[in-house]
Amino acid sequence: MTRILPAQVSLLTRLPGILLLGMLWLLFIVSAFPERAGAQERVPGGGFKLYGPDDQGPRPSWRVGGNAFFSSGKYGTDTRTDTLYVPVSLRRMFDNGDLTLVIPYVTVTSDCEVTVVSGEPTRTGGLCPRTPSGSSPSRVTASGLGDVLLIGRYFLYIEREGGVFPSILLSGRVKAPTADRDRGLGTGEWDEGAGLGLTKLFTDKLVGLADVGYTIIGKPSGTNLRNQWSYDVGLGYYIVPTVLASVYYEEARSLVSGFQNPREIFAALTWKVKQDFRLNAGVEKGLSSGAPEYGFSVGAALQF
Repeated sequence: MTRILPAQVSLLTRLPGILLLGMLWLLFIVSAFPERAGAQERVPGGGFKLYGPDDQGPRPSWRVGGNAFFSSGKYGTDTRTDTLYVPVSLRRMFDNGDLTLVIPYVTVTSDCEVTVVSGEPTRTGGLCPRTPSGSSPSRVTASGLGDVLLIGRYFLYIEREGGVFPSILLSGRVKAPTADRDRGLGTGEWDEGAGLGLTKLFTDKLVGLADVGYTIIGKPSGTNLRNQWSYDVGLGYYIVPTVLASVYYEEARSLVSGFQNPREIFAALTWKVKQDFRLNAGVEKGLSSGAPEYGFSVGAALQF
């Protein structure tokens, strides 16, 4: 008789939620409004956001991007954790939404107290196997494939020029457990989440942002991870028409009860070198022990 493994049971119990998000994304894609959506964009796992109106002219159908995010901190422990997260993304863009596949490569130097969850280093209390003596692993470096993400976004409402109401964005994501839990690169479980975002053009140069999200976190054996809410607020300013500066504050619920919520400030610059090519860079500063002490990122994206 075929034995059903715990991981398979977990997948089966979460399958209805995954299918529901998939159907929502399908509805997002096949629906369309006459106007094109404004742009609000977050590179998964890096905390980078881009706010502002879409470019004028024909809209490209695809975008491929590559980024590198480095962060470092102790996260309330006695050991420093350094994380390098390098996602490659492929995005299919539609008139009022998009669908993105993110495939990351991850390098983590830690004692497994901190785990990469959906691209973000997060204190989980240690998910790696204990040593034969029962102690936590020593500080080591592990590298490999991270958790693959599938992200869908759709604008329910598009702000009109001179209008009062902001653009309204719905998003959903599924995280597949492709990272190795035993090496601290992931939880080894599926996650599903959804979010609601608002963007508002105050002037032709100043843009405001607020969004909230909720993620159903998979429950690895031997630990009790909580589901996670998150929110952020920010401002973007076009220094010149091709350069956008942005800054925002973000907070998320800690995955383990008793640990501090990750809170941080992130500042970024985006340069539209050409109509179809952009560069970006950013820095982050943690405001609590649950967040990295500091971090920085660089990246590029090509549209076609």
